[in-house]
Formats: sequence, C-alpha cells, structure tokens
Amino acid sequence: MTNYADAGVDIDAGNRAVKLMGEAVRSTNTPAVLSELGAFGGLFSTDALGEGAVLVASTDGVGTKVELAARYGRWNGVGQDLVNHCVDDILVQGARPLFFLDYIATAKLVPELVAEIVTGMAEACRAVGCALLGGETAEMPGVYTDGSVDIAGTIVGAVHRDALWPRTEAIEVGDVLLGMASDSPHTNGYSLIRLLLDRRDDDPSDAFVDWLLTPHRSYLTDVDELRALGVEPKALAHITGGGFFENIPRVLPGGVAGEIELGTWSVPTGFRQLVEWGDVPDTESFRTWNMGIGLIAVIDATDVDAAAAAGHSVIGRLVASDTGEVTLVGDWR
Repeated sequence: MTNYADAGVDIDAGNRAVKLMGEAVRSTNTPAVLSELGAFGGLFSTDALGEGAVLVASTDGVGTKVELAARYGRWNGVGQDLVNHCVDDILVQGARPLFFLDYIATAKLVPELVAEIVTGMAEACRAVGCALLGGETAEMPGVYTDGSVDIAGTIVGAVHRDALWPRTEAIEVGDVLLGMASDSPHTNGYSLIRLLLDRRDDDPSDAFVDWLLTPHRSYLTDVDELRALGVEPKALAHITGGGFFENIPRVLPGGVAGEIELGTWSVPTGFRQLVEWGDVPDTESFRTWNMGIGLIAVIDATDVDAAAAAGHSVIGRLVASDTGEVTLVGDWR
C-alpha cells in the first residue's frame, strides 16, 4: 500500500505546524478580521477605511538570507524580515498595513521550524497593528533541496487618496535627503555576502553573524515620529535591491536627482568588513547594500532643524539633473 508520505509529503506534519503557529497568528487579529485560522480565505472588513481610501499592496521575499538562517539555525528573524520589508515598501506610498499573507515552501516540512518563522511574522505584525490573515505552507520534495526553505509574503495597506506619497509636485532642487539608519543588510545583497563568507578560511565571529541575521527594520514608527515633529516628507525611498542608485530615482520627478554626501553618516563596521573582504568598489557596494541607511526621506530644507530632533542624518540633497542618476560625493572611509 502506497500513501502520500511515501512521496515525501507528510499531511500530519502540516496539520501540526498549523496548531503550533495558531496562537501566534491569532494574536495579530484586529477588529476587522472576520475569519478564523484554517478558513479557505481570510476575511477582512473595510468598513473603517472610509471614503477616498486607496488599497496599497506589495509582494516580496527575503532572498538568500534564508540560506544563512538555515546555516546558523536561526529562523525567527526571517519572519520579521519578511513582514517589515513589506511594511516599508507600502510605507513609502503613505500606506499603513492592514493585513499580511505568507507563503513558506520547503522540501520536508518541520513543524517547529515553520512555527518559529511564523511566530517571527506575528511579532512583526503585532508591532505595526497588522493582522496575519492567512498563509500557505508547501512541502515539495524534488522541487527544493533538503534543508532549504523559501518564504514570501503579501501585504495590503490603506491610505487616503489625498495623503499618497510621493508628492512629486512639491519636490524641487534644494530639498534635503534625510537618512534613517538600518540595523543590518536587511534582506538584500546576501548572495554576495555568502560568496564573501564562503571564500574565507575562517568562520565569522558570533557578533558578525548576529549582525547579518538582525531583522529588517520597520520605519513606520520613525516616520510617525518625524511627522509628529511637524516634518512632512515629500517622498520616501526604501533602500532595498538596487541600493541607492536604483531606489532613490523611483520616487523623484524628472529634472532632479539625488546627490549623496558620503561621510555624513558612519557606515557600520559590518559593511566595512564586507567591502574590505571583497575589495568591493563604491559603485557596487552602494548598489548592492544599504550601507547603513535603510530609508531616505525627501524633506524641505527649512525642516532640517526640526528633523534633527528625531536623530536622523542629513545625507544629501536634490540637484538639477537631466539624467536622474544618483551621484556619490566625498569619501565614507
């Protein structure tokens, strides 16, 4: 007699994983959640959004950071990575998160491992008032190699139409670029990081591994604090894949570009180490990694003094440009 388990798929393990993650998932429920864990679809009421509300959605993953999580047996952080990355992606358009959906795929399902990842997601969701509305766990032997895990997620948030960012009509030459510090490489550039690690004969220090696996930071509170000081951003740029060179132009109108003044913030030791190990040029490092700046706000130059109270660094300005290309000036070393 042949059963599904003979093909490498354990339905009982899947059911156990759901039970283990149940409490964490339910802890994220908001009054708008109308469904229970295990329903075929998550139900979320839009009654409180009001007229003029716009839904903002984004889907992403954490890339090859999951391989380092597997290498060092630390899974909680990648769940937080996934949620916070998506929170920041919709934040740049002014949206606050409503609910999140996750997808976890592996060759062989380990319920405790899945529960640890989802618990991390739930922790990040609770911190920003976002419901973990549902998800999917897939066991796919033959598609994924043994020990590998992949995770992805979709977030949906809302913003009033009149509050959407960027406010391109207000952006002009002379506006200031305010940099908000990152806690780690976040979720980008890990294929290069792993290459540099694998080239070395010695093992990285525990402190370095801790830094590499520190979760992606959510900037929702930082932006709220900035606005509470009376500073209204004209645009926000999330420094993810493509680094400074690709992400800043995404939120700027034609005729202007970002000029980044190196040396205006202290590049974290971890990035300095990676650059040294690989002799990575600035054009590559600032395109691959966030180099210590995870979010950039475009603000009016008159708001600089008020913004200083939030503890963020002025890292550059907007200049006239026909190409829109980001330029680096000065030296960070």
